[in-house]
Amino acid sequence: MDLQAGPYVMLAVSDTGQGISKENLARVFEPFFTTKEQGKGTGLGLPTVYGFVKQSRGHVAIYSEINQGTTVKIYLPRCLENDRYTPASAMHEVHHDGQGRLVLLVEDDAQVRQISRHQLETLGYAVIEAENSQQALHQLVCEPDIALLFTDVVMPGGMSGSELAHQARTLRPDLPVLFASGYTGHAMVHHGGLGAGALLLPKPYLRSQLADKLVQAFKSAATSDLDSSLP
Repeated sequence: MDLQAGPYVMLAVSDTGQGISKENLARVFEPFFTTKEQGKGTGLGLPTVYGFVKQSRGHVAIYSEINQGTTVKIYLPRCLENDRYTPASAMHEVHHDGQGRLVLLVEDDAQVRQISRHQLETLGYAVIEAENSQQALHQLVCEPDIALLFTDVVMPGGMSGSELAHQARTLRPDLPVLFASGYTGHAMVHHGGLGAGALLLPKPYLRSQLADKLVQAFKSAATSDLDSSLP
């Protein structure tokens, strides 16, 4: 995401429609590009939104899955009286040590998976990958040292991230789970099958946000283990 560091307001709109193909998703901001019939659309709606947001020093991100729906996120710089913005050069660096703990990363998009792996490794974690739930379950059986499951929610192949987490905890009841999704938390609770207490990291995310959620996931699992051991 081409954003300067600083405070932003994010507006997200989600639907449960037919979704947008990857080919069309790459072109949605092109002027005059439309999938509507001739005379039914100009192809200027989203390019206009894109231009307005960019002029406002913001960013637009679209996340979509076929037959699942689409989320549009608009990031705009927060502008309040007496706000003081911190230059990117002055932002503190993330200091985090994953202590070599092994994370199972489950993501069907190869580019997103590569970026996520790099972020995890720079935070001190070891990583093994799976591009779908079936591969992930195989890894869980073969790799007893997996310390955390980090999975996308919406994936192809018939098994969602929430279903994967259920199967994983059948094998490993104490396994911490962190979900990632381009949809908002509200949409995931209602349409993604996640419980209200699930840990969800919205895409796109910063490395510092990932680090914080990982710490939270491990702490939540440790607290759950302690509670289950109490009389």
